Amino acid sequence: MALAFAQIAFTPSVRDQQQRMGSGNYARFLSPDRMGGDTLGPDETAFIQKIDGFYQATVSETGWPYVQFRGGPGGFLRVLDDTTIAYADLRGNRQYISLGNLTANNRVSLILMDYANARRLKVWGRVQVIERDTPQWLALPPDMFPAKTERLITIRVDAFDWNCPQHIPLRLTSGESIQRIEDLNHENTRLRAELRTMQAQTGPNSNL
Repeated sequence: MALAFAQIAFTPSVRDQQQRMGSGNYARFLSPDRMGGDTLGPDETAFIQKIDGFYQATVSETGWPYVQFRGGPGGFLRVLDDTTIAYADLRGNRQYISLGNLTANNRVSLILMDYANARRLKVWGRVQVIERDTPQWLALPPDMFPAKTERLITIRVDAFDWNCPQHIPLRLTSGESIQRIEDLNHENTRLRAELRTMQAQTGPNSNL
């Protein structure tokens, strides 16, 4: 865990609970010699641009949290640079709860999931909404996002952390399931060929 994430997550009340529960050793993540955790590297970039869904949390002006699942084809969440990610906001049920919350409080928290490989990335950041036909929108490459995009949600990363893989259930998409089966079939074919070769080398009476 890097410094940036600990600085946001370990508030005084959190530190009180850590001390009370006997996990005060987390204080070491706030030490002056710690650093980093707010600049995306190659691993984070590759992971972000591969996932097909994430959970997004916002908070209303009345203090209530709201969690929404955002999904799309791999690559729908883009890394614009090492501190900025973005996704296209498409028309949904037109409740605009997340958008309204972000208007009052632009802080956002994301949990990016890769169930197939038991990987999870947590991101905290601040949102800037770029509406269509604004100067910022017109400055974007025309093919950067789908034509039906209503607005662009950009997130300046304040902190991220790779979460422990423990307790992440194995869940596969249909495509991932097909790939796993194909991989197993290829492995089975390879092993059967190796077995036939070994039997041929050791003779017909071999117990192999």
